[in-house]
Amino acid sequence: MRDLRDLPRVVWVLAAGRFVSSASAFLMLFLVLYLTGPRGLGVVPAGIIAGSNGVGALLGNVTGGRFGDRHGHRRVLLLAASVVGVLTALIPWQPVWLLAVTMPVTGYLGAVASLGQGALAALAVPAGSRRSSVAVSRAASNAGFVIGPPVGALLAGHGYDTLFVLDGVLTLVLRHVTSHFLPDDAPAAPAPDAPAGLWRAVRGDRSLLMLLPGVVLVDLVYRQLYSTLPLHLRDHGQPLALYTLLVAVGSGLILALEIPVALWLRDRPSIPIIATGYALVAVGFVIFGLTWLGVAAAAVVAMVVLTAGEILYKTTATAHVLDAAPAHLVGQYQGLYTGAATSGTMLSAPLGGIVYAAAPGLLWPLCGVVAGVGALLALASARVPARVPAPATHEARAARQR
Repeated sequence: MRDLRDLPRVVWVLAAGRFVSSASAFLMLFLVLYLTGPRGLGVVPAGIIAGSNGVGALLGNVTGGRFGDRHGHRRVLLLAASVVGVLTALIPWQPVWLLAVTMPVTGYLGAVASLGQGALAALAVPAGSRRSSVAVSRAASNAGFVIGPPVGALLAGHGYDTLFVLDGVLTLVLRHVTSHFLPDDAPAAPAPDAPAGLWRAVRGDRSLLMLLPGVVLVDLVYRQLYSTLPLHLRDHGQPLALYTLLVAVGSGLILALEIPVALWLRDRPSIPIIATGYALVAVGFVIFGLTWLGVAAAAVVAMVVLTAGEILYKTTATAHVLDAAPAHLVGQYQGLYTGAATSGTMLSAPLGGIVYAAAPGLLWPLCGVVAGVGALLALASARVPARVPAPATHEARAARQR
């Protein structure tokens, strides 16, 4: 574990912050229940308001990284966290019409703050050595999500208002405490031959252009865990306890194994690891459909297999994309990857639901095919140039001649 002891202090501070913010993420967990309960909204308007928070988060992931790249990640992180904390703590006093406005803003700025955290942690570690720091961050976040739901359920007994006030106050306290440990980062200046903006950089990186569609496809499959899998288990007469057991098994394996596996594989090429992880996700989802094994037994085996794939690809793919980023675009590259890697939160339920409603038995082999295509795209990304050299500018040519 020497690699972990060598990580800069800021990585551990940010990981601790992720643990606290994940453990207190009550807004994400209980917003719909709150809106349909104490606020008296119907399911549809409550879903629209809650969904607007997710839309804001997706837009924040895709576009919010540029703020940190241009103005400094520390400054943007602290500002975004401050606004999110205040808006969350004030939820009990916001009328419904105002919640419809502030929820997407909260989601957007929450994503911006998360990108700032990730960028500061990435820039504190040399390119090529970031898998350990990513694994620590993910482990902290997963540990928080394990603790948060039961704690939130207990606190909800005292009223939902308490949950949101506590969520917001903890965000503000965390922002204040971590501000003393974060480095004052100046925006990185682009290298002479570096592309000026995100899209020009991405267009010149053929390997990344090949990998990102695979990321989307695999996440589309992975998120079926939270949409069609519980329907599949229910329709086969399985108790809700089996579904919660599967989630617990996955979380436990990630907490126990992700950091050791990241350290063990830290010097191996990233693309074969990512492709192997995607292939295991494909196999795992096919196993869900092998009901002749017994629905419960097949589900447990499938969860173990696909979680092994997640342990391999999540950390490695995140670090791989960060390593591909020019120093002045780290935040935007992370946002681009995060947007692709969370796209399934919006697409998986409707697409999976359509397939499941039409042909339930087709869903799981189709998931295997889609994730398998993602694995093939990952492998193909290793066979194309990582970056096409940009045409030299007049200033760059003059600098080389001097």
